[in-house]
Amino acid sequence: MPDTTFGILTVPSNVSYDDLQRVWLEADAIPEIAHAWLFDHLMPITGDLEGPIFEGWTMLSALAARTNRLRVGLLVTSNRIRPPALLAKIATTVDIVSGGRLDFGIGVGSRPDVSFARREYEANGLPYLETRDAVQRFAEACTVIRRLWTEDEPFDFDGEQVQLTGAYSNPKPVQRPHPPIVVGGRASATLRVAAQHADICNIAGGDMDDIMSRNKLLDRYCTEIGRDPAEITRSIPLPVSYDDPGATRASIGEAIDAGIRHVILTLPDSYPAGVAQWVADELIRPSR
Repeated sequence: MPDTTFGILTVPSNVSYDDLQRVWLEADAIPEIAHAWLFDHLMPITGDLEGPIFEGWTMLSALAARTNRLRVGLLVTSNRIRPPALLAKIATTVDIVSGGRLDFGIGVGSRPDVSFARREYEANGLPYLETRDAVQRFAEACTVIRRLWTEDEPFDFDGEQVQLTGAYSNPKPVQRPHPPIVVGGRASATLRVAAQHADICNIAGGDMDDIMSRNKLLDRYCTEIGRDPAEITRSIPLPVSYDDPGATRASIGEAIDAGIRHVILTLPDSYPAGVAQWVADELIRPSR
């Protein structure tokens, strides 16, 4: 069984660019930390709801340019915010800037039952599709983005939610056939899309029994379409407690025992000096 890889997530709201850059540059020099993540919101969803927040893909490109080793990504892109062809071009740009280190995280977008889910869409003049249409758009986006990354001739696409004429993307990503696709979500409809498109599936929320039941559902969907479930690396985000690292280590151990091989440690803000080294020393090394 492959070793578990560890990454960090730094939420780009209510912090400064200098804060983010400091943590990522430190993490880039620590081999135990394999990947680093931002999230994709246009308004804060925790803390000061009127505080500062950075656009995720722009910040990701900036941090990708400053780092050398870390794999980088958004956990996860809201498919509701950007048209898929534009998103494919943005992601390609980051993959090139990073020298082929992008993990392409994508999901349906904020769920209607999540507090403040609609606020950032209404504030930015973005449509908030209801669940059925949003899931269909997500599935079509995954198909379109993959084709734009891999096909050498222009193509048309006539979906229920996405229509393209003469779609073509040049340059292509550094990674071939394309950057790893990280699908984030837990709903059954999202997991059906993950079964078809994901290289990594990140399931958040619930206890470990619930997460494993979702992974079993993903296994079933893979089998139904003739895909080996083992082709999809299972991922989980875990909150970090600075005050109680033992509790975080216990959560990591539970995840590893359950077969999770991709762990993303969510760092509370603000980030203490030396936080990346602390994560490696207190959380990752004792968990190996």
